[in-house]
Amino acid sequence: MKEKWFLFTLMVISVPIAGELNFYPFHNDFRVSLGTPAFFLFLLWLRSPSPLVSGIIVGAAVTFFRTGLEVAIGPLWSWDAAFQHHYPVFFYYLTYALAFRAVRMNRYHNRPLLLGLLGVTVELAATTAELLIRYSITEQMTSLSTWNQIFLIACFRSFFVLGFFNLVKLRQAKATEELTRKENEKMLLLISELYEESIQLKKTLHNAENIDRDSYGLYQSLKAEQPEPLDELAQKALQIAGQVHDIKKDNQRIYAGLSGLISHESDYMPLEALVDIVLRSNQKYARSLGKQIDFSLHTEGVFPLCHVYVSLSLLNNLVVNAVEALNEAGSIRMEVKREQEAVVFRVADNGPGIAPKYREKIFIPGYTTKYDKSGNPSTGIGLAYVKQETERLLGTVEVQAGSGEQGTIFTITLPVGQIGKED
Repeated sequence: MKEKWFLFTLMVISVPIAGELNFYPFHNDFRVSLGTPAFFLFLLWLRSPSPLVSGIIVGAAVTFFRTGLEVAIGPLWSWDAAFQHHYPVFFYYLTYALAFRAVRMNRYHNRPLLLGLLGVTVELAATTAELLIRYSITEQMTSLSTWNQIFLIACFRSFFVLGFFNLVKLRQAKATEELTRKENEKMLLLISELYEESIQLKKTLHNAENIDRDSYGLYQSLKAEQPEPLDELAQKALQIAGQVHDIKKDNQRIYAGLSGLISHESDYMPLEALVDIVLRSNQKYARSLGKQIDFSLHTEGVFPLCHVYVSLSLLNNLVVNAVEALNEAGSIRMEVKREQEAVVFRVADNGPGIAPKYREKIFIPGYTTKYDKSGNPSTGIGLAYVKQETERLLGTVEVQAGSGEQGTIFTITLPVGQIGKED
């Protein structure tokens, strides 16, 4: 609301000022100025207040601005004479606004040619109204050649404003599209992280079910023993089974909620778009860590539409791992290839590398070789998740040293049917 009133105030101020950039094509009191294009642009932009209100206020503002300016810079003019000279312009803007409202021009923003022609018509109507009032005072007549000039000027001004208006709208649409794209990417990455957590939660549910079953089995075994001293142990086993059962039910509700967020049939995208999201997000992550990292991408083959959250969670974990492994500067190269019925992802960095004796341990949950500046260790979950999820999808994950034993290369190979679907 504040923005609309600001624009309205700006219109009331700027249109009279723009009107002073003018010339007199017919060697009489009728002027051609930038006031009309400015007014046309504001009417296209503003949806409230109504054009009629805008026409009355702007017409009055232009009339009194020109009258005051005439008196201020021309001492020979009195207020009455100056007002008599300029008051017809009020009817110009009033008629312009009435005609603008009558043809409902703001309904045709998506039809520029029609909008431009209507703009010419509206300006001709406003010019006619001003000339009728002005020439009724001076008893002059308008020749056909003069009307031809008025028509050409109206065409030029209307289509000029329309072109500028569409350029501004296009730029605004691009800015909105870019903002939407960033928000969508942020949401996709967030949901991919939720997907990763849901996989871990599913594993926890499986473990809870096993513990629940084993605890209840222990309770039944202890009860079958019958000796009195074991009766207390049997009750304890039953209590543990009940507590684990409650934990399992709570986790099932959480898992159901997460699954509702991330399970949709339409959650498939072109692999190239998903890889692009991963690279852009990690470029920002690298900058936030103060690291100068050069990212590159190489793709080869025709890829299926890939499941968004599976793909993002796997690739993002590998690239994040590479970003954190590098020191102040380095490079990360991602390769994506189609090899018959498999998709191969390869992430290579030129960091310090991983010693051979640690290459199998890095997939153990909780194992980490990375520490932050405060000495706090990483969670050690990311690569463990990558291995677990890859194997669930019937794929393989490998780690090896880069060329000259410098850096690390992670390679994930997944069946096409597990990672996506053919378009």
